[in-house]
Amino acid sequence: MSGRLDEMVTAVAAELMGGTAVNAAAVSERVLADLTKRLSVDVCFLRYNDHDIRATRLIAEWPPREPVQPDPIGLVYFADADPIFARAEYLKEPDVLRPEPANADYQRRIEEGTAVPETSLACVPLLSGDLTTGTLGFVKFGDREWLPEELTALQAVATLFAQLQARITAEEKLHYLAEHDDLTGLVNRSALIGHLDARLAAGRPGPVAVLFFDLDRLKAVNDYLGHGAGDAFLVSFANRLVAQAGPDAICARLGGDEFVVVPAEPMTLEEAHDFGRRMRVDLHSPEVIAGETLMRTVSIGVAAGEPGSGVSSSDLLRRADQALLTAKKGGGNNAAAFSVDLERAFDLRHDVELHLGEVIQHDPGALVVHYLPEVDMRTGEIVATEALVRWQHPTRGLLLPGAFIGIAESINLAGELGRLVMRAACREFSGWLADGMPPDVVLNVNVSPVQLVTDGFVDTVASTLDEFGLDGSMICLEITESVVVQDGDASRITLNGLKDVGVRIAIDDFGTGYSVLSHLKNLPVDILKIDKGFVLELGENDSDFAIVRATVALADSFGLDVVAEGVETPAAALTLLELGCHRAQGYLFSRPVDGPAMRRLLANGQLPLDFSTPAERHRAQLKGGRRRWLPRRVLRAPHF
Repeated sequence: MSGRLDEMVTAVAAELMGGTAVNAAAVSERVLADLTKRLSVDVCFLRYNDHDIRATRLIAEWPPREPVQPDPIGLVYFADADPIFARAEYLKEPDVLRPEPANADYQRRIEEGTAVPETSLACVPLLSGDLTTGTLGFVKFGDREWLPEELTALQAVATLFAQLQARITAEEKLHYLAEHDDLTGLVNRSALIGHLDARLAAGRPGPVAVLFFDLDRLKAVNDYLGHGAGDAFLVSFANRLVAQAGPDAICARLGGDEFVVVPAEPMTLEEAHDFGRRMRVDLHSPEVIAGETLMRTVSIGVAAGEPGSGVSSSDLLRRADQALLTAKKGGGNNAAAFSVDLERAFDLRHDVELHLGEVIQHDPGALVVHYLPEVDMRTGEIVATEALVRWQHPTRGLLLPGAFIGIAESINLAGELGRLVMRAACREFSGWLADGMPPDVVLNVNVSPVQLVTDGFVDTVASTLDEFGLDGSMICLEITESVVVQDGDASRITLNGLKDVGVRIAIDDFGTGYSVLSHLKNLPVDILKIDKGFVLELGENDSDFAIVRATVALADSFGLDVVAEGVETPAAALTLLELGCHRAQGYLFSRPVDGPAMRRLLANGQLPLDFSTPAERHRAQLKGGRRRWLPRRVLRAPHF
């Protein structure tokens, strides 16, 4: 190719590099505008093929036309297209049409539709293997010769568009899997939390109502007719739930037979309770499943919260869940609202908010650090340990982070608390090193969003490492996925500074965010930690399997390590090993332990691995004693 064409391809590559599912159309339009100018043509267009419906869809064009509804060329079915247009369905090589006698019919149709007497057309296919995924087209009014080197350059440009198309398809699929229930198509817990977070923000209309549904005695359907019939009933119930809740309501499946509805309009607790009672009656209708007429009752828990009042999504769901337990206690088939008697559960929040600041300032010894080992599941070797803060409360006992971390963030104490925990963990870690702990073990420390965007945080980390004689490579700072998305520029500056210090960076709870994929290529990240929500049922849940498999592949493509959180079952551990994820933490290996206990674990260097089930261990004992169960190949395949 000539230098001019090389420059054109390079410019397209640079522009498309920043393309995401959100901005792909705008980026593509800018590229087409540039190509129109560089190639001296009159029209440029990009179309994607949809082979499921045998159609081609217009993605971008230049110059843009005045919008019309319906757009006659927005979606064109190949079966209805003229022979020239229909070539795009399976086009493999550039196709050029010039004003020649052989193309007289095509030229006449173009003239009838555009009043342009002659056109020259060059179409270049977008290819993914043997599949034609789209077409890049260039139109010149009048005649134009297309040189071989120009067509070669356009093939390179089409390849770049095909790569963007594939990247967006993978991103959208991963996002869909991460946000939707595989069986019913309803949104899942993480997407529901995101919606509730937005609805509960200060300034939004309220109250926000949540209705928590649980089917009564669905197990009888599964036991009698099989899980296939049970799944069919769940799908039918989900469809009826959507119809009853209204088109704008959010309907989610949390797993099993648990569903949540968030009405679109504000509702008081009393109004939501009445709404729940009506839905309970309407949902109690017969369904024919596997030749059997089935009727199941439903129990409903109702709660409501005011935006900006400090009530979180988790608070609201917990209140509705507590109300649901009340409804179930009476035998089910009932709707119950969150009551004053349940308010005691929130006394803890008020206690924490009043006293945590005083503890940080005047009694820091009450905040103790426990540690959760991270192991290599192939060998049992402890490769890292995560520092987790606890509060030794004078009246409530040992409080876990969930009882006070969120409150600390809401009252601007997260920075002080984080510095205290980091110093305490580094001090103890330094002592273990002095006692002969292997120097390749890494200390993982969680960093709150507030810390990450606080001025001087990088200097604080560097000075803490210097104070306790620690090399940066011994420390891994865990950041949440959400902070990368919400504070992208500020986070990127801080993370680059931390990398200069030498520490490692992990994205914690990966898979629960919404657009972090587009940031990964620009962030100095070393590790992805798969959120425990996708791991707890791994080996049993096909949707979780697909998400974890995609995440491991994504990490591999970016050259990142991957760690699984929340491994509690042998099935989950074995599935992770099969997928190529070797590092994990969770109750299957060890619960969080205090400093002295962690020191003893590190002295041993390894944790015993037993990936057998209780039944397998019992059989082994009957045969004459225990034996060490080694990871075995996972034969179960997901069903889509």
